[in-house]
Amino acid sequence: MKVDLSDRIAVITGAGGILASNFSLHMAKSGAKVAVLDIDQASAEATARQVRENGGEAVSIACDVLSRESMQEAERKIVESYGGYNILINAAGGNNVKVSTSSDVYTPEDVKNPEKISFFDLDPILYSRVLNLNLMGTFIPTQVFVKGLMKAENPLIINMSSMTSYTALTRVAAYSNAKAAVNSLTQWLAVHLGPLGIRVNAIAPGFFITKQNKAMMTNPDGTLTPRSQKVIAHTPAGRMGVPDDLIGLLLFLCDTEASGYINGAVIPVDGGFMATPGV
Repeated sequence: MKVDLSDRIAVITGAGGILASNFSLHMAKSGAKVAVLDIDQASAEATARQVRENGGEAVSIACDVLSRESMQEAERKIVESYGGYNILINAAGGNNVKVSTSSDVYTPEDVKNPEKISFFDLDPILYSRVLNLNLMGTFIPTQVFVKGLMKAENPLIINMSSMTSYTALTRVAAYSNAKAAVNSLTQWLAVHLGPLGIRVNAIAPGFFITKQNKAMMTNPDGTLTPRSQKVIAHTPAGRMGVPDDLIGLLLFLCDTEASGYINGAVIPVDGGFMATPGV
């Protein structure tokens, strides 16, 4: 997809991850300057280096999306490097397998088995961390960067949602709750920031194997788990998503001429998963 982003400066959180690092690379290929943000400096710099090796321009910044002070310092560094920005992509997020139940539904056997995680084993503290990482990890960067977006031309925010935001998937209760909240926040922000000309949309990926879900979706030998096989059977495309599957929508949303009237939308990229009734 050919989109000219040569006049755009994008801030991408969680950009050390599989999906967001690919966002960084493709946005830079389309001409955007990219600020690569991640809590891990090495991961952020690895992404920025890949961008630069492919002819793009990127700066890497280590920061914590759950700390307003950390995000304010990151914002200061971006303004120092690029003078401003006009796109914010809130891609930081994820799940924790320790707050994912072992079975789809309640079973007494899981309660009795210390190697299994039942509903009663879900740690409220870890559960809250997943909620915070996804919801507050979207809210806090937005709160910090909106002041700069207000000064920009054609400002845009893109949040990362998920299939599980529409209908809660089995096992991943905390993640499902968190992404449903991201959808609500996306719509609320679209309304609240609308008078400022800031569009706010979200991408809702289907099933992609990432660092966070690899242990649940693949076996140690790399083969797919029964859960993954169930996902593929439920997906008309007949496969898992790959990072490039998200790029067309990403660039479309960044192209003001193509998508300037799209606001408050949560758009699925799921290979048809949502369309399948399962029977």
